[in-house]
Amino acid sequence: ILVRRFQREEWLADQHAFYNACKAAGFPDSPDHNHPDATGIGPVPCNNPNGIRWSTSLGYLSQARHRLNLTIKANCMVHRLLFDGKKAVGVEVESGGQKFVVEGKDIILSSGAIGSPHLLMLSGVGPVEQLQQCNIPVVHALPGVGQNLRDHPIIYITWRTQPEHPLDGFAPRIQLALRWTAQGSPLRNDLMIFMQSFATERVDRGGERMAPLGIRMLGVLDLAKSVGELRLQSSDPCVQPSLDYRYLRDDFDRRRMREIVRLGVKLTEHPDFQSIIAKRIEPTDAELASDAALDEYLLREVTTGQHISGTCKMGPASDPMAVVDQYGHVHGLQHLRVVDASIMPDCIRANTNVTTMMLGERIADFIRQGK
Repeated sequence: ILVRRFQREEWLADQHAFYNACKAAGFPDSPDHNHPDATGIGPVPCNNPNGIRWSTSLGYLSQARHRLNLTIKANCMVHRLLFDGKKAVGVEVESGGQKFVVEGKDIILSSGAIGSPHLLMLSGVGPVEQLQQCNIPVVHALPGVGQNLRDHPIIYITWRTQPEHPLDGFAPRIQLALRWTAQGSPLRNDLMIFMQSFATERVDRGGERMAPLGIRMLGVLDLAKSVGELRLQSSDPCVQPSLDYRYLRDDFDRRRMREIVRLGVKLTEHPDFQSIIAKRIEPTDAELASDAALDEYLLREVTTGQHISGTCKMGPASDPMAVVDQYGHVHGLQHLRVVDASIMPDCIRANTNVTTMMLGERIADFIRQGK
């Protein structure tokens, strides 16, 4: 996996301003945000050399395509897993309008934190109540499937820029991040702000990704206390499950998110931002006037960090909500593993991308060891 960081001479003007504001506020330098104890302001680790995300397709699959024991079939949709009693024996697949069965000695489910619990439930593995509501025969009752939905809730702080400030949609959008521990928090380094050099109107409001609006800070709440749920809606695999994120239901989460927003606004009072910023767009002064007003803004505007995890969480068999063990084996079933972000017990304090690759590496080692 290739990792790079923007050097100081590559930073855009607002990134320099952000850095100087953080230093003036007393935050230390953080040269490696991947370090377990990283705190302070520093460059964001990126795995996108030349602007191309170094995915598992490029980093792993492209190097294994030639293997004679590997068959890759595209444009396939798995409808369900097949079982002989409690033993997984294959998958039912549709491709080009045709259904067929692929059998295997061991089945590994890597469909992501939405797809994996969805497929388990479609196959009769999950909370009995949901399976019965959708008339799916119960193969194995596992109440934790689809529960424990974790994510990184994010909030935007957006400014319109001065007319002379350049906004380049093709330039790097995020180069620096600030990480710190919330006031009174028992969780280390649980808050982050990313400086974004090019902001557009939000896509969910009809915005276009290359239409300049200004600059933005992305506030990220790590290790949120509020926990969501994924629920089955139908036995039809084409009908997506419902996601109830339950963002900021916990007062501790709302308090920490208020701290993020107020710090972000405070940082732009640094002189280096004065030639860049024309006006704050969101939140407004009225929305910052009180905790209640800010909470209303947060609950309305909070959105996904796109780091969904935990919906098939790893844990001991003694935990009734655990879905897999330390080797990825599904509790109570044979020859079936889940290996993706869904098995994380909690959402980590970082992007889930490389951690998910690590899970694949680790469980691949377990498979080679016969565990």
